[in-house]
Amino acid sequence: MKEIALGILAALFFAVTFVLNHSMELEGGSWLWSSSLRYFFMLPFLLIIVFSRKGWKPLTFEIKSQPTKWLLWSFVGFGLFYAPLTYAASFGPGWLVSGTWQFTIVAGVLLAPLFVTVIDGVNVRQRIPILSLIISFVILIGIFLIQIPQAQTLSFKTFILGILPVLIAAFAYPLGNRKMMEVCGGRLDTYQRVLGMTIASLPIWICLAIYALMTVGLPSGNQVFQSFIVGISSGVIATTLFFIATDRSREDQGKLAAVEATQSTEVLFAIMGEMLLLGIPLPTPIALIGIVVIILGMLLHSYHTMLVAKKSVLKEKEAELQS
Repeated sequence: MKEIALGILAALFFAVTFVLNHSMELEGGSWLWSSSLRYFFMLPFLLIIVFSRKGWKPLTFEIKSQPTKWLLWSFVGFGLFYAPLTYAASFGPGWLVSGTWQFTIVAGVLLAPLFVTVIDGVNVRQRIPILSLIISFVILIGIFLIQIPQAQTLSFKTFILGILPVLIAAFAYPLGNRKMMEVCGGRLDTYQRVLGMTIASLPIWICLAIYALMTVGLPSGNQVFQSFIVGISSGVIATTLFFIATDRSREDQGKLAAVEATQSTEVLFAIMGEMLLLGIPLPTPIALIGIVVIILGMLLHSYHTMLVAKKSVLKEKEAELQS
């Protein structure tokens, strides 16, 4: 339950991304700057945290020992995650981007067979947790209900360009996150892993920044400030909270799916944020039903996680008694 609470708190800070990215696009800011500036602002804060915790040497050792994997999965987990999200903000409002992003709930569950767990010295390929997948689809139905009223007012081009990049990001984020957990093998803490992935993904952001400078010029002062807020809120606070939650759940695919499902609450936070800051109208009755469905799905995930945890404790006690 603590992991789910951390996931929901992370979703609150993640929602800042969708609201402010849309705000920057409305003001004429380029998605190239929105994506690259976030990671530039994240870097110094993460460096301070890791250095203060004396975690720099272990991190550099890990990166030097497996540089190719760090570059690859950081590109997937950060590059193919955030660049498509900011690009999609150029074609769709925050609610559409954050709503489509929730496909990551299902994507995370479907990725299970790509990972192997060692049990008694034997590599066992993980299976898709069917019950978690069913509950994830319940949440996804709620997401669709939220999107239906607004989607009817969008052009086909806007609808597609606001969706396809986000679907790529929806698979890339959990894949990169889980693969990096596998690479690190518990040897690094969350702050070290986020910093390492930020450093390893810097070539992408530097290239995007150079391209932005050549094509659209320097960002406005307001875009720099809003990107700074996104970098701290979403890049440092939200990412760290979410990675802590997934780190604690990485041995249990059902529990991990429940943590990843907490990101569905981003839609609720994004709607409230856009209503307050950008003046969007109240959700329609259909959208409100969708919100209720999302909350129901979250409760089901929490209940399922609690049952799994209880069964695990009982099995451990039985094993102790038998021994």
